[in-house]
Amino acid sequence: MSADFLAPRLRRVRPSPTAAISDQVRSLSAAGMDVINLGEGELDFDTPAHIRQAGIDAIVQGDTKYTAVAGTAALKQAIITKFNRENQIGYRADEVIAGSGAKQLIFNALLATVSSGDEVIIPAPYWVSYPDMVALAEGEPVIVPCHEKHGWKLQPEDLAAAITPKTRWVILNSPNNPTGAVYCAGELHALAAVLLDHPHVLVMADDIYEQICFVPGIFATLANVEPRLKERVLTVNGVSKGYSMTGWRLGYAGGPAWLISAMQILQSQSTSNPSSISQAATVAALEQGSDFITGWIEILQRRRTMIMNCANAISGLSADTPPGAFYVFANCQGMLGKTTASGDILRTDEDFAAYLLKSAHVATLQGSAFGAPGYLRIAYAIDDSRLQEACERITRACAELR
Repeated sequence: MSADFLAPRLRRVRPSPTAAISDQVRSLSAAGMDVINLGEGELDFDTPAHIRQAGIDAIVQGDTKYTAVAGTAALKQAIITKFNRENQIGYRADEVIAGSGAKQLIFNALLATVSSGDEVIIPAPYWVSYPDMVALAEGEPVIVPCHEKHGWKLQPEDLAAAITPKTRWVILNSPNNPTGAVYCAGELHALAAVLLDHPHVLVMADDIYEQICFVPGIFATLANVEPRLKERVLTVNGVSKGYSMTGWRLGYAGGPAWLISAMQILQSQSTSNPSSISQAATVAALEQGSDFITGWIEILQRRRTMIMNCANAISGLSADTPPGAFYVFANCQGMLGKTTASGDILRTDEDFAAYLLKSAHVATLQGSAFGAPGYLRIAYAIDDSRLQEACERITRACAELR
């Protein structure tokens, strides 16, 4: 009976798999089980001290009231300066917006522009929320498979083949979640050459993992690489990943004024402004830069090596070294068809992830949640000793399969 009250649009949407695994881990932990969570996309580092202090200062100084919907003047200027300094993209104040996380800004952009029947091209593997956001906007996700042999990156010919008169957006996420793939400037140039021939197509550059790159100088973003596309590109970023500020819920974006205005209207009628305290902290983050990231990258590289060594030492698992983000996307197809000690056959990547959670008490995420069955996303942004323990548990559990 209660389902009769739900809007039809909600029937097109699944719960977030990443949120579901986190909830499951919390439930198991509350029941006394020692679960190591390699399923959550969150750095274990503390938010840098000067950023935390800026938030505290905002509270002490009484900066706890409503602000302008799109962000304070100070924050918008910090965003403009960041885009100029780090990406060589020039935006005006009416071309930037801050929201309660990059996720909200992506959703608002889609909701503002996608109508029933409009298509949104999403390269797979993809962040789990993209297709469902498109579905909530009553659009049609067009999933374009990318392949391990191409470094998990969208090929120009595949992009060209996917574009139709109904295409509204193409979403590019680099560094990518879940694969860690990073598009270099040359690869973006090749995609831009296709997009220039289709002026009805908008492009979303989701750069939220920009700071987490292991190859110096590899990161590039489309609005900088091809300025002729700038009026069709929404560049989305935030402080959650590169500054370890997930709980602060602060994202920002730059794009054409007409789109930013539409997103601001939606925001004014939903969440209104992001937290004033988070805005003050983000000003400090963007103005003072991220010198600390060098030390973080060194730690993450060490952890990445731990996971790579673990995965490639287990028969039935394999993985290529990802150049960005903090995930290893491991091929687990060699595990499928194997039998557990209790006689269960692992038929899918979801079965394998469930087996690791049940037998090894290690949480991971199945690749099918990201549009790539037969793979496993392993997040390695946890304490070294716990990560080593997780590797040992995974190794023991896999050795018990027959």
